[in-house]
Amino acid sequence: MQAINEPTAPPASPENRSSASLARLRNIWEANRLLRWLTIGLAAAVALFIAGYVALGAGLPSANRLLTYQPPLPTMVRGADGEIINSYARERRVQLRFVDLPEPLINAFLSAEDKTFWTHGGVDYTGLAGAVVDYVSKMGSGQRAKGGSTITQQVAKNILVGDEYSVTRKLKEMILARRIEGVLPKQQILELYLNEIPLGRQSFGVQAASRAYFDKDVAKLDLHEAAFLAILPKAPERYSRQKHADLAIARRNYVLQQMGSNGWATQAQVDAAIAQPLGLQPRRITEYDRASGYFVEEVRRRLIDRYGENAEDGSNSVYAGGLWVRTSMDTQLQRSARDALRAGLLRYHGSRGWNGPIATVDMDEDWQTQLIVSNLAVDYRDWRVGVVTQSSGGAARIGFTDGETHTLSAIPDALAAGDVIVASPEGSGWRVRTVPEVSGGLVVEDVHTGRIMAMQGGFDSQLGSFNRATQAARQPGSTIKPFVYATGLDSGMTPATKVVDGPFCVWQGARLGNKCFQNFGNQRGAGPQTMRWGLEQSRNLMTIHIANDSGMDKVVNTFKQVGIGDYDPYLSFALGAGETTVTQMVNAYATLANLGRQYEPTVIDFVQDRDGKVIWRADERPCIGCNMPEFDGKPMPRLKPAGRLVMDPATAYQTVHMLEGVVQRGTATVLRDLDLPLFGKTGTTNGPTNVWFVGGSADLVAGVYMGFDQPRNMGGYAQGGTLAAPIVKQLIAETKERWPVMPVRAPQGVRMVRIDRRSGKRVFDGWPTGEAKPAIIWEAFKADTEPRRSTNRQTLEERRMAAVSSLRALMRDRPDQQQGTTRSQARRVDDSFLEEQGGIY
Repeated sequence: MQAINEPTAPPASPENRSSASLARLRNIWEANRLLRWLTIGLAAAVALFIAGYVALGAGLPSANRLLTYQPPLPTMVRGADGEIINSYARERRVQLRFVDLPEPLINAFLSAEDKTFWTHGGVDYTGLAGAVVDYVSKMGSGQRAKGGSTITQQVAKNILVGDEYSVTRKLKEMILARRIEGVLPKQQILELYLNEIPLGRQSFGVQAASRAYFDKDVAKLDLHEAAFLAILPKAPERYSRQKHADLAIARRNYVLQQMGSNGWATQAQVDAAIAQPLGLQPRRITEYDRASGYFVEEVRRRLIDRYGENAEDGSNSVYAGGLWVRTSMDTQLQRSARDALRAGLLRYHGSRGWNGPIATVDMDEDWQTQLIVSNLAVDYRDWRVGVVTQSSGGAARIGFTDGETHTLSAIPDALAAGDVIVASPEGSGWRVRTVPEVSGGLVVEDVHTGRIMAMQGGFDSQLGSFNRATQAARQPGSTIKPFVYATGLDSGMTPATKVVDGPFCVWQGARLGNKCFQNFGNQRGAGPQTMRWGLEQSRNLMTIHIANDSGMDKVVNTFKQVGIGDYDPYLSFALGAGETTVTQMVNAYATLANLGRQYEPTVIDFVQDRDGKVIWRADERPCIGCNMPEFDGKPMPRLKPAGRLVMDPATAYQTVHMLEGVVQRGTATVLRDLDLPLFGKTGTTNGPTNVWFVGGSADLVAGVYMGFDQPRNMGGYAQGGTLAAPIVKQLIAETKERWPVMPVRAPQGVRMVRIDRRSGKRVFDGWPTGEAKPAIIWEAFKADTEPRRSTNRQTLEERRMAAVSSLRALMRDRPDQQQGTTRSQARRVDDSFLEEQGGIY
């Protein structure tokens, strides 16, 4: 019998199977309370993580900022010859490109900090786990846990989020590290890291550190030196100190062994490097030519005024913008200016003795630290700045920044512990020295451009930054007189005009009565004399007469036009009673030598940003056509004249020509034996409290003043000709090849006429000689202002006809000369007549 099969159930549909699965899960969920809590906790943790990630990430800076990141860089300053003379930096920083970084150095840092750098995505989770365990184990102990940060995380910390020690900061680092890896290639991340990492001794980046620790560039580092730099990120101040040398060597050797394990150095290289000592160079400050101190400080002030000091002031700030600055400083002139001013100050100080400490420190505190922080130093011979550590019973000791102390000799009675003084080595100890209390300022300027070539504002800029060349407002005394005389020339006078050297009084009212002016040293008046003689001999009374006759309103306007100062129209200002600076006076005299055309005095030629683009230049004149690809056959491009004309060129030349007489036979004859065509003027103020000399040549002008910072009497013998002029003489003598042998050239329209030096009358029979005080001289006159010979009409006509006849005879001789024949007698023209009438000068 055939079996009959029972019908089977139809297969379950997908919907039924899903419902069954959900039912089983529901049953498990309802039956298992622990599972419910675990699931809820996990979901809460995930939600909390996402919320925290979003919250932390939302306030973070964008990683895209690194694409345009510009690290803070120092400003580098160059002299006129292009050589680096200084830098403005609070940190040592030098930027290198990735291709400039040597491979052993890169591998040393990777071995020390992040050996999986090339493979991870910003976070090394294995290292992070170890850091978490270390952090938990040290909680509450006050100890700092190891970081576990990758190089990418360190870039985020150093540039974007800061160095706060917290879990929050670490989380921010991780988020930013992931973002950075998505924005920058690995090479650029490593380049940022190795240029930004702080490595001690105020060094940021491997190149700056290489210079600070080994005095060499990174390309020349040996393997053991590269490994030492690689240990510094952990603890730069500890590993760089001699007392922790054993720790540094142990850590360095560990890095070297890691390099071997990672295949980045052979075992032989590792063993050879481990055998080497640390070889660290002593901590030192980058040395520049200290003669430039006052000059570069003036440059710094002007840059800060223009661009700001710190990064928050703008992208071109002085201490972060990475500027390159070309200055006008001439190294040779600057050194000579420093030496000349110092020699003058020391000559005046003579044997006056010790004048007190340059500063004091609190001996209850660490004197060495206070001395280091003061930044006081002196760059003169073998002198050093130190602190008197002991002083009693005629015995004393001095201590220096290196902590060493020595015995002192030549001890002043007033010397006390805590005094900061200057000393020099003598025998087995040190001898007290004195920095002159008197000071001054000296400036050298290029006549044709206004560029300041040298500037010295005191004995030494390391003893104080106050620049007396630009910041000390002083009465110029008689150095202002040439501009009074220039006003007289503009008012119709000539160098041969007679002016009374005699009494001059002004009624000042019933209360003040008469104000009577006097010559220097109360010298009596000499009666009517030429203007030239009055300027050469610096006669006060003649100057007052000229100022009064010309009008003081015109005189002070001349002062203002040439940049000396803006004064009220009082006669006392004609004798230098107003205040001005050495820089302003030198610039005014440069205007005279440049025939009335004045330039703004500058210490900076141009400024470039970190990329080399010129962002400012002193000479902004456009040169249209200078950069044409091909010559178009037209006249060559020419720059328009710079500066501005502030004085009549003929007046300026006449003034300079008279000032040449000041050097030859006036108050500045100390410069005469230099045998150069120099001009200038001395000055001595009431007291006397200041002594001056300003003058120079057709190309360079120098000016100096000397006096106490708190003005007081310098002594009755003090005069510009005996104290100030010798300073400029030494400067010129040491740089003589820089001063031209050609005098200032007369402009068009000026006539040179022979006159009697004392009377000012015209001379026809004699000629000037090379004597210092000749009877006859060449004098400069504007057209139609020279003295004329007095004669009647008949004589004048006879001389005219004789001259015409002579000229006709010469014209008849010319054909015969061309044929080779000669006349037996030469006819001569009455040259004095022609000279008088405008033909020959």
